[in-house]
Amino acid sequence: MFSKQMWKYLFRKLIFLLITYIIATTIVFLLPRIIPGNPLSQILSRLSQVAQANPESIRAAEKNLMEEFGFGKPWYIQYFDFIIKALSGDLGTSISYYPRKVLDLIIPVLPWTLILLLPATITAWFLGNSLGAKAGYRRNSWIDKGVLTTSLIVSQIPYYWLGMILIYFFGVQLGILPVGGAYTQGHFPSFTWSFFFDALKHYILPFSSIVISAMGGWAIGMRLMVIYELGNDYVRFSEALGMKDKRIYRYVFRNSLLPQITGLALSLGGALGGALITEIIFNYPGTGFLLFKALTTLDYPLIQGIFVILIAAIYLANFVVDFVYALIDPRIRLGQEE
Repeated sequence: MFSKQMWKYLFRKLIFLLITYIIATTIVFLLPRIIPGNPLSQILSRLSQVAQANPESIRAAEKNLMEEFGFGKPWYIQYFDFIIKALSGDLGTSISYYPRKVLDLIIPVLPWTLILLLPATITAWFLGNSLGAKAGYRRNSWIDKGVLTTSLIVSQIPYYWLGMILIYFFGVQLGILPVGGAYTQGHFPSFTWSFFFDALKHYILPFSSIVISAMGGWAIGMRLMVIYELGNDYVRFSEALGMKDKRIYRYVFRNSLLPQITGLALSLGGALGGALITEIIFNYPGTGFLLFKALTTLDYPLIQGIFVILIAAIYLANFVVDFVYALIDPRIRLGQEE
């Protein structure tokens, strides 16, 4: 069982995450309303075509829609309505896909984002830290110079630029990988090998763009941490005792890895932003692509619904990483006590 200190640490983390989640959802609620424009214009435009531009019908429809979406109410009333409905699992009705429910639109595309984001983030973290540790331990060697130079270059390349370069070379020039989408048009998602290999071909380029862009930053950070650890007394003492390099490297790697675990939790938010841009570039049918459509049509309920779910997923991941970190390093929870 967990100690009393551990329970206190987890309780504080939960309270902190709850407060920041409320602040984040409030900002998400207010920001779309600052953007000028009428969110109902798209529905009214469609209705005007059906109603043959009858002004009375259009005005009546607009009045009904204003009441249904609650846009005529003060913003704080709309906010509390939104919170109460969201707690009961109702994220409202989409404007651009009217009359479909927001949750019905998000659930089918959310797995595509998670399948792209989580493996890419973890792969970049693992590869970057492994290369950075090797480079730091072999400082000034050809491995160090190669890893450092490559990492500095790729870490400065934006997601969208790298994505377009990959599309140009592997999709347009070589023609060996698809330039967009999650699977070939005409195929339907199914648990078959043919669909799996088709989806894998579409997956390689967006996955690679996220991994390559993020990997450089992890390698640079890990290299610096290893170089710092090599200057500590325990390393010199271990060398004086004649301990093997392989064992010293294992101690140095383990101690350098702890800050990187915290960095992994913090990077999930940034990785999410990169994944959203990547989905737009590669026409990948995830939440980023859906969010892009929602933003271009001022679909307030859909924008709010996507962010509410994505922010909750990021906070949950942060909590899990903090929990693992506290289990690995008791100094973290003891530090909270002091």
